[in-house]
Amino acid sequence: MVERVIIMGAAGRDFHNFNVYFRENERYDVVGFTATQIPDIDGRIYPSMLSGSRYPDGIPIYPDSRLVELIRKRQVDLVAFSYSDVPHIEVMHKASQVTAAGADFIIIGAPYTMLESKRTVISVCAVRTGCGKSQTSRHVVRLLQKMGKRVVCVRHPMPYGDLTRQIVQRFSSRDDLVSQHCTIEEREEYEPVIDMGAVVYAGVDYGLILEAAEKEGDVIVWDGGNNDTPFFKPDLHIVVFDPHRAGHETGYHPGETNMLMADVAVINKVDSALPEKVEQVRRTIATHNPAATIILADSAVSVEDPSRVMGRRVLVVEDGPTLTHGEMAYGAGVIAARRFGAASLADPRPYLKGSLVDTFDRYSHMGTLLPAMGYSPGQIKDLEATINDCPCDLVLSATPIDLTAVVRVNKPVVRVRYTYADNSSPTLEAVIRKRLKDRL
Repeated sequence: MVERVIIMGAAGRDFHNFNVYFRENERYDVVGFTATQIPDIDGRIYPSMLSGSRYPDGIPIYPDSRLVELIRKRQVDLVAFSYSDVPHIEVMHKASQVTAAGADFIIIGAPYTMLESKRTVISVCAVRTGCGKSQTSRHVVRLLQKMGKRVVCVRHPMPYGDLTRQIVQRFSSRDDLVSQHCTIEEREEYEPVIDMGAVVYAGVDYGLILEAAEKEGDVIVWDGGNNDTPFFKPDLHIVVFDPHRAGHETGYHPGETNMLMADVAVINKVDSALPEKVEQVRRTIATHNPAATIILADSAVSVEDPSRVMGRRVLVVEDGPTLTHGEMAYGAGVIAARRFGAASLADPRPYLKGSLVDTFDRYSHMGTLLPAMGYSPGQIKDLEATINDCPCDLVLSATPIDLTAVVRVNKPVVRVRYTYADNSSPTLEAVIRKRLKDRL
């Protein structure tokens, strides 16, 4: 009997799970995806050129709020949970809703969905959004470049636009970011890697993406998204931890899976975290994955001219996902404001425009800072208007990109940069060389 399936997702892992697990499997009939976490990604169709010959009309993408209704209306047999950075308790609440409505609930095993590569693969993932995964992956790219390797970075998917144009995306210059209509969130991940002289691939069909990346690179660096597991089978799996959120490593899906699979565990932000929280994370790793090599790292925060920050009233703009579903109350921008002597933080909440009002309503833990939300042109305009209406001396921009290339700001902007730095021995380079001595 053919089982009718809904895949729960957020325009990333859900599409990959469909492609590798369900697309050609005649046991299943996928009747829809549900979408959550990212604004405006429902109401689309997963197109026939991606869904294959068994789905000539494509597959509809519904809002997650309709899940129970759809199970009953479409007589669904199975629901596959396929998105990340979710509290364990919320996953089980979803499972309860699904099973009460009459369907089975599954989470597909992480190794089962990993594609094997002919090249050496180093994956960099995390236990939560905002741990410092991307700065760590950039450090890995830099180390491999220093070794003389041709490095290709493959990023976890962010296909929030026209899926037919995002099947395989290649980025090697800032012009590519413009021509492919990248969101702020995409730019934050691609732009810093491009500036290092590396090529970035992303998109929807990671089988095709892997084929393209293998033609260009000796080594592939998988740059994970949220706290998701890799789409490619790694030869070395590096997982980043955040002692500012000690305890989260065992409380979120699938971050705990990453911890249990880690070859290398990087405890980041040691320079700004409480020592007892660093030790708490270290004990957790040692208890649950004693085979992992533990590395301590700093997230080195800097600004070009600290005197511009001293004594000023600043509006801090932080990385969006870190603050929203990452649940951080602050990021590198607030750390920089405190470290370099800002007089006060401007409160953007009285000046919020459009979609940002809804964002602050949904994520009420955010206070006197502004997430760089930019999933759509309308949201970018809301961000621009909010910044320009908020009274302050300057904008302290802690998004990884040049914010002024995306929005027109009517006040000075000072960029905050944060980079990976080894805190002690062993260093990440030493561990990579030792672990992959026969592969590099």
